[in-house]
Formats: sequence, C-alpha cells, structure tokens
Amino acid sequence: MCRLLAYLGPPVRLDRLITEPAHSLVEQAYKPREMTSGVVNADGFGFGWYDRAERPEPYVYRSVLPIWNDDNLADLCAFVKADCVMANVRSATPGQLLAAANTQPFVSGALSVLHNGFVTDFKASLLRPIRKSLDDESYAAIKGTTDSEHLFAWLLQHLRGAADLRAGLNAGLASLMALAPRAEMTLNFIVSDGEQVVASRLAHNVATPSLYSLAGHDEFPDAVLIASEPLFDDPAWTLIPEGSLISIDRKRTISVDALAA
Repeated sequence: MCRLLAYLGPPVRLDRLITEPAHSLVEQAYKPREMTSGVVNADGFGFGWYDRAERPEPYVYRSVLPIWNDDNLADLCAFVKADCVMANVRSATPGQLLAAANTQPFVSGALSVLHNGFVTDFKASLLRPIRKSLDDESYAAIKGTTDSEHLFAWLLQHLRGAADLRAGLNAGLASLMALAPRAEMTLNFIVSDGEQVVASRLAHNVATPSLYSLAGHDEFPDAVLIASEPLFDDPAWTLIPEGSLISIDRKRTISVDALAA
C-alpha cells in the first residue's frame, strides 16, 4: 500500500515536500501511520514535476531503492523547484518485481498518475478483461507488470475522451467497478496534467485507504496538497470523504463531489 503526495501551487523546492516535513514521504516509507495493508514502503519511490515553460510533459525521477537509501535524493530535491509535483513511496504487491517500469508515477504525454491500492487476485479477476477492452494507444502505455499500471491504462482510455480530468477519472472508475463488480479493489488515484489535479478516495468491496487535503496553509500559502497521510500534525488537514473525487483547478479552487457510479 503506497503513500502518495501531490502539490499544486506557487513554485516550491521538492525538499519542502518530500524530505523536510516532520512526517515526510521519507518517514512515511519506514514509519507509516495509516496503511490498511503492508508495514513499510521500501520498494522504491518516484516523483514527477512540471515545468510547462519548457514542455508539457512532466520530468520524472524513479528509483527501486528505498527512499532513505538514495544518495541522489537530497541534492535533487534541493535543486528542483516546481509548481506541480506528484510523488510516492512504494509498497509492492507480493510477487511484483522491483523495476523502474513498475514504479510510479506513470506518465503518458502531459498526464501523470499515482495509485495507492491493489486488486485482489488481479490476474484472475481483471487482467484479461482490461487487456481485451483497451484500445491500441492505451495498451501501448503499459510498460510494466503491475495491477496499478493496467488500471492507469484503463483510466487513460477514459481521460483522453473526457471533457476534463474530473469527468475522465469519474467515468474510468465507474466503468472499472462495473467491469468487475465482485472484485476487491482500493482505488485512491491522483491524476494531473500539470495545471489541474484530480484525486479519488475510493474502494470496492474492501476498506478505503486514507487520503487528505490541505489548502491555503501558512506552510504552503496559495497551494493545495493531497496526501495519503498528513505531512505534519495540524488540524487543517482534512480527510477526504470516502467515495469522493476532489478537484483542484488552475485557480486552485477545490471541489469535492461524490463519485457518480
């Protein structure tokens, strides 16, 4: 069960988000507080950041090392500054390989996606139905072997034809649950195109993982953060309701809506 983090706001150094907070992603890797399965997140990590003045696609750094063992992390996080960041520490599903291709965030064009969750008995319940239903472009986006990346491809197929990120994520999740109504799935996703962020807190036939938001805090003025666990103790962190989508637009206006099944 991974730990996720997204930031949308004024440009900020990555260390302010990833390494410096009291309960940073580094600490969440070895001492998470709210995981519903697993004990640590030691199976790699990754983050993506946007510089849309240079290109629409995010820049991505991935490692299969535990985040606390990567000697490049401190210097990289002190150097990179961005206004949109997507990051995670990984707890691999048993049997899944430690490989860069299996490490998030997953990226296609300008879109980056994070997933905190799993599908029970994925190969038996959803692997073949998903692969048979994907168009060629979405199928080609699968580089690794994880359930998360197959779900990413499924969402891509819906995001590409949607009016906006929120509508695409909503449609993709609703159709996924319809495809496998009896499957056990945890479906906390965060999706961004560098200008907007949309996230879901959702589970199907199983307990829902935690997901929080923080907006306009003194530590991060004019910014919105979404995280599996608060980065520091403060009542301003708000637990996103189960079965909800949270959207942050270009003006960093927040809306929370129930998933439309």
